[in-house]
This record gives sequence, C-alpha cells and structure tokens, in this order.
Amino acid sequence: MSLDKILSISGKPGLFQIVKQTRTGAVVESLIDQKRITVGAHSNISILSEIAIYTLAEEVPLRDVLKKVMEKEGGQPTSISHKDSKDVLEEFFFEVLPDYDEDRVYPSDIKKVVQWYNLLQKNNLLASLEESKDDKKTSEEEE
Repeated sequence: MSLDKILSISGKPGLFQIVKQTRTGAVVESLIDQKRITVGAHSNISILSEIAIYTLAEEVPLRDVLKKVMEKEGGQPTSISHKDSKDVLEEFFFEVLPDYDEDRVYPSDIKKVVQWYNLLQKNNLLASLEESKDDKKTSEEEE
C-alpha cells in the first residue's frame, strides 16, 4: 500500500488507511487498533504522500524522510520514542535530516514523524517506500 492511501486526521491519534471512498467522505481504518470510522469532507485530513519537511534549501517529501529513518534504523522501530524529550527528538532528527529548518520544523512535527514511522513499521507498510525507490531506479535505467 502506498502513502497515497495513508491519512492523518486532525484530532485523531495515529494514522488511518482508506478502506472505501464514499460520496461524502471515506471509510478509514486505524493503524493503531484496526477500528473503522467514517470521515466526512469537513474533517481536516492530510495524505502522507502530500506532506513535506522543511529544510534550509527545499522541502523534502515525507516519503524521503521516512526512507532515511528506515535506513538509519535498519528497518526496525526507532531507537527513540515519540514521547522522548525535545532535545532527544531534535538530535535524532538532525541525524536523519541534517539540514532540516529548525525554525519551521517543531518538536511536535518530529514526534509525528517518529510515531508515524513506527506505526508504518509495525503494520509492515514500509515496503511501499522501497517499492517507490525501485520504481525510480527502473525508470532511471531505462533513460
């Protein structure tokens, strides 16, 4: 499953995957407890594939940041918790993305990235990050 089908819903903990789209919204399933809920068009929904992290030079897609976390952690859960102190989170994120913009990327954003990575890892959804990398390699080789 690609990040196009994984959502973050404002006011709800964790991540959700789209089960079915409806006329007025979507039926989604929590990656935390697999409970299904219906979300309407009025909900503040963010699709993971559309999220980016600010760096000093550009915006880096969340997919690339999650790949870097996966490479650093060897595909395992993170060595830190999203509940760790601000300093621990920032130190971890600096190792993953050294040029991130400290003025625009808040500790709460880093907490979300760590929590989201761990949820994706727990639900075996990190493979979609690798698939996209392989797709890029194939297209580059064809050129």
